[in-house]
Amino acid sequence: MKSGFVAILGRPNAGKSTLLNALTGEKVAIVSAKPQTTRNRIAGVVEVPARKGVHPAAQIVFVDTPGIHKPGSHLDRRMLQEVYEALETRDVVLVLMDATRRVQLEEAAEPAAESKHERTNWASEDEFLFGLIRKLDCPVFLLLTKIDLVAKDQLLPLIDTLTRHFGFAQVIPVSARKRDGLDLLVRKVVEALPVGERYYPRDQYTDQPQRFMVAELIRESILVETGEEVPYASAVVIERYEEAEPPAPPRKKNQPPARLPLTRIAAAIYCERDGQKAILIGKGGSKLKEIGTGARRKIESLIGTRVYLELHVIVEPGWRESKSFVESLDWRNQLERLAGDQITTKPRDKEE
Repeated sequence: MKSGFVAILGRPNAGKSTLLNALTGEKVAIVSAKPQTTRNRIAGVVEVPARKGVHPAAQIVFVDTPGIHKPGSHLDRRMLQEVYEALETRDVVLVLMDATRRVQLEEAAEPAAESKHERTNWASEDEFLFGLIRKLDCPVFLLLTKIDLVAKDQLLPLIDTLTRHFGFAQVIPVSARKRDGLDLLVRKVVEALPVGERYYPRDQYTDQPQRFMVAELIRESILVETGEEVPYASAVVIERYEEAEPPAPPRKKNQPPARLPLTRIAAAIYCERDGQKAILIGKGGSKLKEIGTGARRKIESLIGTRVYLELHVIVEPGWRESKSFVESLDWRNQLERLAGDQITTKPRDKEE
């Protein structure tokens, strides 16, 4: 069989998370119309059955990355670091370009000549993105996204412009929402992957722990329910996650099924200013209730139980510039901290 890692790159709102969800068939990454929704590397695992005479069986690990944007805070720089780390382990790279947006690239006389010089500054997000891929030694695919929103005669000039700047291994127009081009994409990715073993079990569709996915669904609800300023200054940390016990089997033959078990979750929403806290809470707590209601429904769909969700808002001035705070938001660091907490709290629990 074949297996490998496929990094997904693009500007904000290029449709990376929508593509990842469509490829996996699961809600792996949160989606919103606001830029910089994705803050971490998120893996979506796709099992591809063998097709006789076409390709062998494969496991593709698609890795969604934060959108390429100019960093203005430590959080932004950490997001850019997530992109670099995704490129350290990759077999194929997908570059997503929104077909509805104007490309901001300088005219390239000779792309090969440009690639010899490393840019220390960049005039646009597109320039920086192309500077990244010129350093790669793996197949790079160009994906034109949202093709259902543009006329077909607009695609060829766009493809011509982009391919003058880089020699892509494949150029594939796609619409993740309509699943146009996704089968072709998967087939071409499998062809480009090396022979290898599975990285994840067959039934695993992401590398994210459930706690992190829950925090992301709460943040998605914030993105939906609040205006322009608050989402970028908001972070969510799960403080308590009490998994539900499985329901007891019916004692009698005709007894109705037991109610779904209840999972109890408490989360803190961090913001940077008192004014943002007031917006998140709303008059009489109305906005926080809307955020919680929207998030709870999504979480229940994810974990398959009833959910009791408790939210509260904390002001942490300038957290986006705090290295220690930003690092603590990474779910990998949270898992290490949780493991340490479990070791230190066991004796105390016994005393109680």
